[in-house]
Amino acid sequence: MTKFSVVAISMLIFWMTAGAAAAGPAEFSYIEISNPFLRKIPIAIPLFKSTTQSPQEIQTARECADMLSESLEFTGYFKILDRAAFLEDPQKTGIVASAIKYRNWTAVGAELLVTGGIFVKDDFMEIELRLLDTFKEKLIYGKKYKASLKAQRQIILRFCDEVIFMLTGNRGIFESKIAFVSTGTGNKEIYICDFDGHNPQQYTHDKSISLFPAWSSDGQWMAYTSYSRGKPDIFIHHLHERRGVIVNKKGLGIAPSWMPGKFQLAATLSYSGDQEIYLLTGDGKIIKRLTNSRGIDVEPNWSPDGKRFAFTSKRSGTPQIYIKEIDTNRVERLTYEGRYNTQPCWSPKGDRIAYSGMNNGQNQIFTIDLDRKSPVQLTTDDQGDNEAPSWSPDGSLIVFSTTREGPSRIYVMTAYGTDQRRLLALPGEQTTPRWSPSGLSN
Repeated sequence: MTKFSVVAISMLIFWMTAGAAAAGPAEFSYIEISNPFLRKIPIAIPLFKSTTQSPQEIQTARECADMLSESLEFTGYFKILDRAAFLEDPQKTGIVASAIKYRNWTAVGAELLVTGGIFVKDDFMEIELRLLDTFKEKLIYGKKYKASLKAQRQIILRFCDEVIFMLTGNRGIFESKIAFVSTGTGNKEIYICDFDGHNPQQYTHDKSISLFPAWSSDGQWMAYTSYSRGKPDIFIHHLHERRGVIVNKKGLGIAPSWMPGKFQLAATLSYSGDQEIYLLTGDGKIIKRLTNSRGIDVEPNWSPDGKRFAFTSKRSGTPQIYIKEIDTNRVERLTYEGRYNTQPCWSPKGDRIAYSGMNNGQNQIFTIDLDRKSPVQLTTDDQGDNEAPSWSPDGSLIVFSTTREGPSRIYVMTAYGTDQRRLLALPGEQTTPRWSPSGLSN
């Protein structure tokens, strides 16, 4: 992707009306993301207004409006209204708050409205974007950008992130990425795509087997397992610089997980004989052993505060999920329903853990509330195997792999199991997705 920080931000101009600035995030009254019965908000996004009506400008206006619609719809928060039903054309009536005839928008069911105006000259564009409340007849947020045409996707996603912040009080997912494993080259290699499946790029070129991608909490480092040296070792690489290390111990090294806020990670090593979880520095040096049991201990995943980690263990005879506190060494078994529960992933808020559990001979995605300890199945038994859940950085979505289409594909759903849809389809099979932190630089 282009260097947005160089191409766009350095040339960015923004404005905000006094009312929008004073309001800040809109009292978080529009969208309650913790509500499992969330009602989608009807939102109208008409084509943006072209200033000069040049063919290039008209095309750019349509592309930006469509991109914004698709990106907001991806969140699961909105119902995008059909433009054919609109009673008002901002191309003719205007795009500023004072020019809007709000009754024309409430009449078609729109509770929110986004208007935009675009000016294009040579390879540069200026775009004004506004989010309006049609019932309260007020501007919620507005911003103006000036940037290269090549940065239009970054501009739209940046505005979408502001929209979600204004409506929920939380930063969205639009500057996050997803790592996953794909067999499209004939080998298992790690790929990285944008939050919505766009722009997939091959990250590893080991021509071997690469598995278990793991993002550091600052999004600058990737740890994973590779068989490129003949056995499974932990590789730790900087994403943008040619530096990194290999944890080359006797035995296997698998399933790394970065400790939040620190340049440390947990991983399963077997150099002492049994498969146990160890804490390592980001340089690959062993700090200490974290587990010690007769059954194998694998798949560590940290709580958001870094004080606990979930993991899979066979210490009770079958694979189950446990939680260990770092300070006290206290270990608690979390899952009791089902005989095969693996791949724990802690929610960003720390209140739930998603995992893969066997049900009627197939793997399904579950979440379990850490207070009530009651598991909820999110995928159904008629949808193939569903595995490897990973939370979006705001906790609103879960990405996972599924065989419901035959070959394994990457799907995404809301945190409560609704709106399940395919993220992308590439040659081969795609598995083991891991969502990055938000706010990654390009």
